Amino acid sequence: MDDTFGVLVDLLAGRRFVALTGAGCSTESGIPDYRGQGRPSPRNPIQHDAYLRRPEVRQRYWARATIGWVRFSGARPNAGHAALAELERAGALAGIITQNVDRLHHAAGSRRVVELHGALADVRCLACGEVEPRPSVHARLVDENPGWLDVAAAPTPDGDADLPDEAVAAFRVVACARCGGVLKPDVVFFGGTVGEATMTEAWTLLAGAEALLVVGSSLAVYSGFRFARRAHELGLPVALVNDGPTRADDLAEVRVAARVGDVLPRLAAALLERRVADRRPEPFV
Repeated sequence: MDDTFGVLVDLLAGRRFVALTGAGCSTESGIPDYRGQGRPSPRNPIQHDAYLRRPEVRQRYWARATIGWVRFSGARPNAGHAALAELERAGALAGIITQNVDRLHHAAGSRRVVELHGALADVRCLACGEVEPRPSVHARLVDENPGWLDVAAAPTPDGDADLPDEAVAAFRVVACARCGGVLKPDVVFFGGTVGEATMTEAWTLLAGAEALLVVGSSLAVYSGFRFARRAHELGLPVALVNDGPTRADDLAEVRVAARVGDVLPRLAAALLERRVADRRPEPFV
């Protein structure tokens, strides 16, 4: 890592950059990712259209997510999140475009964060548009399904959990407390589209940057990859920090193949040291 790390520091030093973060930024906080090394593709992820059309799909989601939320909501920012927040405070990082739905960047102190896929902390009614905090919905689900949190389940990405079909069939879903409509976590499921306002904010952030740093993402999903491709088209240097290959390897100036939590604190320290050195006046001779 040391050879590529030096290239990474040289590339970003003196440039105001944007970070594009993926699930690998949160794995060290205990949140599983989808495509990490040695892990299979996700099994039966929730599809956007199926969630809207089929009550049994919504039942499966909430049955699993009610268990998964306990672990997911207890996750805390790791050293990678903290390093990005530090770089933003110092003025080196313009902001973050994240594919994650965990709000750990906010918890770490980052201020300008564009959430491409929304956040699991919010639940929206598909009928009246009312937004209810996830803890409130979670409490109602637990009340409606006594003993449900005692069901054993393996954690999976994005606050989900792996449950057998026979257990799911007994789960009772709650409705909007305001109008009785269908509730949906305020996130983009597989097959869904990122909102126009969100994309405009993300493109605006990238347009003001001098480089793009991709952190913890294989960029397998187009919603993230398009930012690396656009940065390359604009002539902005692209740097990758990911423990494994990415879809943008051929677009990048450098890729550091290591854990995010190992790289970002070192990167923040090195870049901030460079900034101090650049401002230091030359001594008289």
